[in-house]
Amino acid sequence: MESQVMNNNEEIEIDLGEVFHLLISKLGIIILSGIILGLVSIVGTMLLITPQYESTTKMFVLSKQDSNTLTNQDMQTSTLLTKDYAELIKSRTVTEGVIAQLNLKMRHEDLLKKLTVETPTDTRIISIIVKDPDPYTASEIANAVRDVAAGHIQQVMDIEAVNVVDTANIPSEKSSPSLTKNGAIGGLLGVFLAIAVILIVYITNDTIKTPEDVDRYLGLSVLGNIPLMDTEKKSKKQKARARRK
Repeated sequence: MESQVMNNNEEIEIDLGEVFHLLISKLGIIILSGIILGLVSIVGTMLLITPQYESTTKMFVLSKQDSNTLTNQDMQTSTLLTKDYAELIKSRTVTEGVIAQLNLKMRHEDLLKKLTVETPTDTRIISIIVKDPDPYTASEIANAVRDVAAGHIQQVMDIEAVNVVDTANIPSEKSSPSLTKNGAIGGLLGVFLAIAVILIVYITNDTIKTPEDVDRYLGLSVLGNIPLMDTEKKSKKQKARARRK
């Protein structure tokens, strides 16, 4: 019997209508929390995250069986080998060759973090993308990777030539971070945190405020209400202020 009462006491009833009205009444606080955290995210992005610039160069690799003719088999073979070319571009031979050529103060692993090689489906064009805080350095590294990789691919795969489709551009706008994206994420996080705090306070607050709470939590009926006189309200406020002091 006691355990049954205990289980009943531990149950928490939530009035969804009351929760909805509570959130509506706290809408200003929720919006303000989202705005504040969104601004904090934007300022933090500007102060703490180094902008990155992205430069892209493209190359075309074609394996030919005969230097005078181009067959359908050559095209299919080149498409199948595109992923192999991408792995050769990211090889240590290429990265260390670029580091030596440009006299960069970084390791093979550091350059790989800046380097992205994309091989779109059903194409023989390979995109080499480099990110760096300096747009000129990003362009310089991308072109160097393409040139060194071209020689390495020709040597390893025994093909005739690697053609340049696009020379690496000098980016004028940063690719990351995005102030808009980070601000939006921070704003949404602020809204969710505010809602979570409001709901937690609501659920954990078991004080009796209305006659309905007496019936809900204690299972007792209220015979009547005794309103406070204005003088009693004032005296209670004064006592509360005196206690704070």
